[in-house]
Amino acid sequence: MIYCDSKNLSDKTKKSYDQTLRLFSMYLRNEFKIEDPREVKPAHIRNYIKHLRERGKYTVVSNNDSKASNNPDSRSDRTKPISDTTIANYLRNIKVFFNFLEAEKEIKESPASAIANIKPQRKKKRLLSPQELKTLFGAIDTSTFHGYRIWISLRLILDTGIRIGECVELKPEDLDFRAKSILITNPKNKKQRYVFISDKLSTDLRRWMQYRDRFSDSAYLFPTNRGNKQDVSAFEKGLKKITNSVGIEVTPHQLRNNFAKYYLLNGGDFVTLSRILGHSNVEVTQKAYLDFTDDEVAKKYQRHSPLNNLKI
Repeated sequence: MIYCDSKNLSDKTKKSYDQTLRLFSMYLRNEFKIEDPREVKPAHIRNYIKHLRERGKYTVVSNNDSKASNNPDSRSDRTKPISDTTIANYLRNIKVFFNFLEAEKEIKESPASAIANIKPQRKKKRLLSPQELKTLFGAIDTSTFHGYRIWISLRLILDTGIRIGECVELKPEDLDFRAKSILITNPKNKKQRYVFISDKLSTDLRRWMQYRDRFSDSAYLFPTNRGNKQDVSAFEKGLKKITNSVGIEVTPHQLRNNFAKYYLLNGGDFVTLSRILGHSNVEVTQKAYLDFTDDEVAKKYQRHSPLNNLKI
């Protein structure tokens, strides 16, 4: 974890590394009696990937804290197949660990270098309709601090496309109401960029800050009830309860995706969108958001058809 701290990684990324390596070390210890990473061979990693595909979700926990927070026995998706995306993330974390050991001269060569990366098939994220979005926001109880915080956070993500990890890091001084902009700091690489807010969101944020200031003097814009920084997983769990109640599946990342798609459908360009989203280059943005459905393409066509727009 010292290595992770030196890289200034986000708490979410550090948790991901910690969980992956705990589970992998448990597997090595239980199946092969291996305690020393220098004894790990490519075959052990391949067997672990096979094991992941066979064991199913939430059938193993890394520690009691993980068991308490996830409550695996009561989950409806317990034992269902682990997604390729999750397995790809586990493999990536294992590779990072062994690359670190190789760089530190603890091992001669990483056993993970012989393992091909897993490329999961990218699933199209559904574009939520205006009515679904109205239903979602209408289902949130804004009479409570917790509910109001979720409501305003989701509106911010939908209006700007920022990541949930960036949202929970925001501080009041990051907002500039005169310029209608917000200074965003990426929690992973600490790179900064500006995003811009609509008149409607500007009004919403002003009201939130007046409300927030009556209950908290926290340094964070969207603090917990005790004034601490929100935990991303806790936010996602709170949102999950709301979406389950209305029967609409929504995640913070899906709202970010919807922002991008609505931006493009309304005539925005990829270059500007790439800057707003904080992507490293335009190609990343194009790969992520070129998966429009036929209906979405048809609507965009009707909006920009030459005959519809030219008086000829």
